[in-house]
Amino acid sequence: MLSDVLTGWTAEFLGSLTLLVGAATWHRLRRRQTAVVSSTPPAATGVQPVRTYTLLGARASDGQPVHLPSSRSAGTRVTWKGPTGAKERFVLTDAVLQDGTHAAEKVSVYDGR
Repeated sequence: MLSDVLTGWTAEFLGSLTLLVGAATWHRLRRRQTAVVSSTPPAATGVQPVRTYTLLGARASDGQPVHLPSSRSAGTRVTWKGPTGAKERFVLTDAVLQDGTHAAEKVSVYDGR
């Protein structure tokens, strides 16, 4: 009688373990397929990733460099109002700085103003 109980328990346990491993494998494969679909290049979807730009030559009121998050593409000109109220124009670039942010240079560098 004890051997019948152990034999039945072992078969049920192994069957459950097989189903659990199969479900975990299926879930992992599903997650991997979803990750591949969601990592399509931004140009294909029409949505630009958000980049953080450092405005070169601009300082905040506390003396720290100014960082601007933007999803605009390189070559776009933006206007930043400084702590004194003066407006400065910057052009966003593809250049990556050492801290991982992208550079935004003053328009006067390009226009000679």
